[in-house]
Amino acid sequence: MNNRDDIVRAVVGTQRPRADRVADIFLSDYHPFTQIDTARLRLTPRHYAYLRISEGCDQKCTFCTIPSIRGRMHCKPPAMVEAEARELVADGAVEIILIGQDTTSYGLGEDAIEGGLASLLRRLNKIDGLKWIRLMYVYPSVLSDEMLDAIAECDHVCNYIDIPLQHISDRVLKSMHRRIDRSATERLLRRIRDRIPGVSVRTTLIAGFPGETQEEFQELMDFIRAFGFDALGVFPYSREPDTPAGRMADQIPDATKRRRVDALMSAQQEVAFSMARERIADRFDVLVDQTLESGSVIARHQGQAPQVDGVTIVEACDASPGDFVGVRCIKSKDYDLIATPTQTSLPVVNR
Repeated sequence: MNNRDDIVRAVVGTQRPRADRVADIFLSDYHPFTQIDTARLRLTPRHYAYLRISEGCDQKCTFCTIPSIRGRMHCKPPAMVEAEARELVADGAVEIILIGQDTTSYGLGEDAIEGGLASLLRRLNKIDGLKWIRLMYVYPSVLSDEMLDAIAECDHVCNYIDIPLQHISDRVLKSMHRRIDRSATERLLRRIRDRIPGVSVRTTLIAGFPGETQEEFQELMDFIRAFGFDALGVFPYSREPDTPAGRMADQIPDATKRRRVDALMSAQQEVAFSMARERIADRFDVLVDQTLESGSVIARHQGQAPQVDGVTIVEACDASPGDFVGVRCIKSKDYDLIATPTQTSLPVVNR
């Protein structure tokens, strides 16, 4: 829990080792703050980076161990977030992906920050050289209209919402302690699409939560087909020790969980493939991630987050990672789009 300054002492120890000594257990003081991440070694390509705006979580979902591991939610001050963002941009990042266990609660609770997430997005939107700001891990019950308006109004904030819903059955949501029901979820999803034109909505779901009936699973299947998520991931419920859900009766057999995951992903596949075909003939900008020996590049539009979503393959494209290219979609291939360049942007100056 933010004890990075104590890592060496925890590994090396403070006393000379003796052959007859058993392993030490190191417990440092709890640090009730989120440390700055400047001057860090990045494992991502130079042109995009993840920026952690908070640590810990106050939601206490019954299936999750994060509160017991990471502690209460603590937010970085806006000035600290901006400083980190500016450093990343100076190092070549043109896309910054904001992360936290619950990004929408930024500035709420103990670390009250005036304006919260909406204010932070507007602040980051003014940074020169930062072209895309992407928001991940949105908690549904605290996603406000003010936040949606900030996403829609800020020209550098991607029209993209990653909102892990986990389920849609009222009983299962209550058992998960998600603080939202089906009716409120559906109203929220309608507001997202109404307030952010052209938004891409991604979600994640849990299949086989304790006590999930066949009828509740079918309700989830029908919901996927009806809403039409741009991207979706499904995880089998994992029984974590010392969690309320881990102590629940009616644990679902692993084989059943796997079948339900496969069924949900098959349903989403039909939706995603259809939505990809609907993009044919569309024109949009993409950010190049990788060049191929064939002369094509692997890129992403605003609705495609790195590593988790589909990609856009741009044929016969003379561009480098970090470049933005205007393209026209000519066909789709499963989750991915195939496009040709219409115009290549100049390389970003600070790359």
